[in-house]
Amino acid sequence: MAEYKVETLIYYSKLTLDSKHIVKSSQKEIQEKLNEHAKEGWRLASTDAVSFGAAIYIYLYFEK
Repeated sequence: MAEYKVETLIYYSKLTLDSKHIVKSSQKEIQEKLNEHAKEGWRLASTDAVSFGAAIYIYLYFEK
């Protein structure tokens, strides 16, 4: 039977002229999470992102 896990990452927007500052700052952390779960045998099944106020919530869905 398959197992599932959700990892939630939250990033906050800041006032800047760089419209891609969240992408740049989150990329390393997301890759580390992917590597960490892959070592434990988890596979990334899906992703989702939701913007709420000044925050962006990124959901990583894993299955094993």
